[in-house]
Amino acid sequence: MSDVLALPIFKQEESSLPPDNENKILPFQYVLCAATSPAVKLHDETLTYLNQGQSYEIRMLDNRKLGELPEINGKLVKSIFRVVFHDRRLQYTEHQQLEGWRWNRPGDRILDIDIPMSVGIIDPRANPTQLNTVEFLWDPAKRTSVFIQVHCISTEFTMRKHGGEKGVPFRVQIDTFKENENGEYTEHLHSASCQIKVFKPKGADRKQKTDREKMEKRTPHEKEKYQPSYETTILTECSPWPEITYVNNSPSPGFNSSHSSFSLGEGNGSPNHQPEPPPPVTDVSLKLNNLLPTTTPQEAQQWLHRNRFSTFTRLFTNFSGADLLKLTRDDVIQICGPADGIRLFNALKGRMVRPRLTIYVCQESLQLREQQQQQQQQKREDGDSNGTFFVYHAIYLEELTAVELTEKIAQLFSISPRQISQIYKQGPTGIHVLISDEMIQNFQEEACFILDTMKAETNDSYHIILK
Repeated sequence: MSDVLALPIFKQEESSLPPDNENKILPFQYVLCAATSPAVKLHDETLTYLNQGQSYEIRMLDNRKLGELPEINGKLVKSIFRVVFHDRRLQYTEHQQLEGWRWNRPGDRILDIDIPMSVGIIDPRANPTQLNTVEFLWDPAKRTSVFIQVHCISTEFTMRKHGGEKGVPFRVQIDTFKENENGEYTEHLHSASCQIKVFKPKGADRKQKTDREKMEKRTPHEKEKYQPSYETTILTECSPWPEITYVNNSPSPGFNSSHSSFSLGEGNGSPNHQPEPPPPVTDVSLKLNNLLPTTTPQEAQQWLHRNRFSTFTRLFTNFSGADLLKLTRDDVIQICGPADGIRLFNALKGRMVRPRLTIYVCQESLQLREQQQQQQQQKREDGDSNGTFFVYHAIYLEELTAVELTEKIAQLFSISPRQISQIYKQGPTGIHVLISDEMIQNFQEEACFILDTMKAETNDSYHIILK
């Protein structure tokens, strides 16, 4: 939805279509798997009711006769899907309408592709600046079905005065292009569209039932004036959408001209992409694996590479940190699939796995002993203590083994784990008990210890005592 200057010509405006189009055999056919309304008069365009956010299949069918358009045999074509206004009045004010919707629904899209359910689509793209448009490549010789979701409802664009307003109709339009000599998808092949209305979840089913009951009450003579309800909706031919910026193959915001990022085969919704080498990390927050709302799109790409999401970098091109952080769990799972989607969502929200055990340690030193002696002397003299400030370090354990504890303490002392000969725990009457895996597993959560060191018999090694 953008500023409309040259508006498309829909099939119902047959008088405006060129005469040579009347008997033209269409190369493709698009079928929306949703029933048409029975309350549409003969010779009027069909009307289909959809539920907000529900996935609906559109079958992409090759309708060519033998020998027709041989130049696309064995090649891919590009189809661009749009949800646009049906009413001319709203088409002329699309930009203002869209901006108002964007303001009320920050982070949401008007049109999305349900990637896991789709079959045969290649390199699906959704430009974050064009909320009502998606595109993908497909092979006409192979089975192709794309599942779309429309997230706006028809009543969002009506003047709300007293409630119960009639929602405005939309159009689903598909424009298909083939490659030119330069490999750009600019040569128009076919365009088709259908009229829809979008309701809140389950509202389309109720509206369809209401229309059916109204038709049942009409006399047979009155029923003859109306179309029957069909199980599917066939998109009818229309003129191509006039916006040139969508059909060229030059890089635009959020898009990349290559088409190797996704390949969805039959029954397989897993992305297939050879990741590019990650760019050098320049931002300090990215080195710390933090994604901030102020992160730029380039820095967000670096973050995706560093966190093993290189497969999806093309899909999230031009997404800033704020854009990624606005994605819901369902959004991410829908885009990336269940496994990678949950992993990406946890990474975006900074959900760290809680360690199995946390202990706090303080390194004992001569200065610490002197402070303790002064503290005891102060207590004897004043009967109170001003307190001594001791610094403790947190150690997080996952495996709960003596080897892991040795490595964490060595890291704290900035020495090699080989330099720690044994670790003991001071027991009753000052005895030294050798630390074992079972003893660590019985440590209390957030237990506090003072670390004392003893020189071992071998050179450059120490015994560690937990007091």
